[in-house]
Amino acid sequence: MPLQDKTIAIIGVGNMGGALLAGLLDSGAVEKDRVVVHNRRDDKTQEIAKRYGVRGAATNAEAVRGADIVLIAVKPQIFEKVLGEIRDDLSPEALVLSVAAGIPTAKIEAVLGVGARVVRAMPNTPSLIKEGASAIAPGAHATSEDVEVARAILSEVSRVVVVEEIHLDAVTGLSGSGPAYIFLIIEAFADAGVKVGLSREIAQDLAVQTIQGAARMLQQTGEHPGRLKDMVTSPGGTAIAGLHTLEAGGLRTTIINAVEAATNRARELGQ
Repeated sequence: MPLQDKTIAIIGVGNMGGALLAGLLDSGAVEKDRVVVHNRRDDKTQEIAKRYGVRGAATNAEAVRGADIVLIAVKPQIFEKVLGEIRDDLSPEALVLSVAAGIPTAKIEAVLGVGARVVRAMPNTPSLIKEGASAIAPGAHATSEDVEVARAILSEVSRVVVVEEIHLDAVTGLSGSGPAYIFLIIEAFADAGVKVGLSREIAQDLAVQTIQGAARMLQQTGEHPGRLKDMVTSPGGTAIAGLHTLEAGGLRTTIINAVEAATNRARELGQ
């Protein structure tokens, strides 16, 4: 097992760091006494340590001492400060796994020093319920084993793909930002249901299950989405009337433009 006998330090135990911590412990992939956490607020660190039965560190530097894997899940605004605090205490053999948006591996390597082993990840918020989508990209000095270790960690809360780092901004625009698009679509579906006479509760319940069921059907059948769409669309029927309206409103183009805009913004933030 990639995580067997590994000591893991988690810096930043907010939503994403907390989801990864919970996923690792729930799966039994790591022993509790091999996990150490640090959060910006000491009371939060102690609360998390007590809740999960892991070790709490007083500082970032203390957290990384002796760690085989250092998972950094802090906001990009303080990321470089955190790197400076751990640089002198980080083992040269440690893997640094970053889930901070927009921070290139080259920048992390430059701060940590020559030979730093870095893997960058882009998970999304459904990771909080172990239904996430994540992409990982190795830095210049990361080994194939490092990639497998990163995959093992992220796979506890998400489906994982490996990409070249140049594609991580596109991942951010698609799956990283994608849940926001889907929530908006569900809200619009529910509004539409209310407009045609359904209660808000029933409309939203049907909207959520429709999207969830359609996604699972696509995943399980492996069919092209166009073919599944055609299965719903009978000649002169209701679905084709609705599809015509969606195409006239530019739904397909609007979604493509949204992903492209988010990708471009991710590139800007990384510069």
